[in-house]
Amino acid sequence: MLGQAFVSPSGSAAAGTPEAAAPEARTITRPGLLSLLAGVVAATGFQPLGLWPLALLAMGGFALLVARSSGWRQAAWLGWLFGLGHFTLGNNWIATAFTYQANMPAVLGWAAVPLLALYLALFPALAAGACRALQGALTRRREAAPRWTIAPILGGTWIIAEWLRSWLFTGYASNPFGVALLGPFDRPGLAALAPWTGTYALSGLAVMLSAAIALALVERRFLAAAAAGALLAGGMYWPAPRAVEGSLAVTIVQPHLRQERLNAPLLYEANFQRLVRLSRPRVRGTERLVLWPESGLVDYLREGYPQRYYDRTTALGSPAFARRRIATSIGPDSVLLTGAVDLEIVGAGQNGRASGAYNSVTALDGRSSAILGGYAKAHLVPFGEYLPFRELLGPIGLDRMVPGTLDFIPGPGPRTLDLGEYGRAGIQICYEIEFSGRVVDRAARPDYIFNPYNDGWFGRFGPPQHLAQARLRAIEEGLPVLRSTTTGISALIDPHGVVRAHLPTGEMGRIDAMVPRALPPTLFARMGNLLVLIWAAFLLGGAAVAIARRPRYSPRTQGV
Repeated sequence: MLGQAFVSPSGSAAAGTPEAAAPEARTITRPGLLSLLAGVVAATGFQPLGLWPLALLAMGGFALLVARSSGWRQAAWLGWLFGLGHFTLGNNWIATAFTYQANMPAVLGWAAVPLLALYLALFPALAAGACRALQGALTRRREAAPRWTIAPILGGTWIIAEWLRSWLFTGYASNPFGVALLGPFDRPGLAALAPWTGTYALSGLAVMLSAAIALALVERRFLAAAAAGALLAGGMYWPAPRAVEGSLAVTIVQPHLRQERLNAPLLYEANFQRLVRLSRPRVRGTERLVLWPESGLVDYLREGYPQRYYDRTTALGSPAFARRRIATSIGPDSVLLTGAVDLEIVGAGQNGRASGAYNSVTALDGRSSAILGGYAKAHLVPFGEYLPFRELLGPIGLDRMVPGTLDFIPGPGPRTLDLGEYGRAGIQICYEIEFSGRVVDRAARPDYIFNPYNDGWFGRFGPPQHLAQARLRAIEEGLPVLRSTTTGISALIDPHGVVRAHLPTGEMGRIDAMVPRALPPTLFARMGNLLVLIWAAFLLGGAAVAIARRPRYSPRTQGV
């Protein structure tokens, strides 16, 4: 039986296991192809497909392959193949971005996706290899481990691997497996557990449940498997509590500025006028927050740059005029938060030059046209906003995706802007919202998170995945997330992760609503990813205790 293929005290497959009965199963051909296929199918749990039952079954099948592996080396290899298929399908939207730049061949995008997957696959390899190695180490000099221990051990090592992936080498946090547990727009699904787990522990629990269901099916415990499936389905569609409506009005603007429009200088003024038309107040005297997306505004709003920079982009070459006409458009009772670009100037006076740029958000007062504060994006996109190792990669024809000659400079990290009666705003630009545990200034908890995004790069798959990550941040932190994008999906997300209003991709419009009240700080909001590591230790420790309670190995008990 499959569940018997666990490490014997000698560290090899025990006699009577499928490995001993069928040596050909140790070759890479069949298990490797199955693992690669399982990785592809597991990625169908992500948006826009959202096939979470298939994703869980595929992950369970992968867990069984790890259980059958001859040792940690084969398990790591199977994990790498799983990751290769998983991230190639899950990240296919990256290829679309290459069609909106002219510095590199567009076909390079279809090579970039699997090349990135070659690296990202190392993390499932780490999880699988560590799982098998740890199980072998715990079982040494004892009878075979209980069959079910593969589930918590793989869940625990998966947590650690995803956490490492989120920060190692600047981090890549897209598509943690737990996002497959996020429900439809009107309910959080099993992601409602995130305040007590964090995203990476939610992923580990999903892996553990997948492995447990797969073991139940293999052992023909169909009633147990069906009961678990029914509980999962019920959890995915359990209604969310109603968020408490706040007193702050908000207008979320989606101008539907396609990527080719954003980069066309002849359309800069037309793009601005579209933002203005969508932002005008409908009820005079109502205090409201107006949100514009990333990349929609080309004007430099801050003073102090050499005049030649204003002459290229800013209305009438005057940042003061640019601010005044924005203030006039939103009205005196409004405050605007808009994506913008700020410059880093070296040198004095008109002889100064820009040495870099900041992808930023600027807060502008509609009454005085004064700048109330700003935020500079801290987590920049390599090859998107800057070219790493430019001296080496530039000469061979590689470049960054965003047009222009200046690389972007990272800001200091999460900050809260205190806007008085307009609330305390936490800002996360673009894919910064994907980094669980790193989106809020914990010393100054905001009332809401503003997430401006330019999703026009990323085709059909990217925007739904990015929205799903924003929903998870809302659930984890207990904070509403307000999302304004150039082309969609813009949304008002309450602190339970429910999408209360949204504008789909390809539609121009605005959302007028009241910002929901934040919940009290969640357990995750207080502890951050320390909570995630505690969950990993709990799963691994529980499996270790279960194995330690097994009788010690005796040659007599093995019939030797």
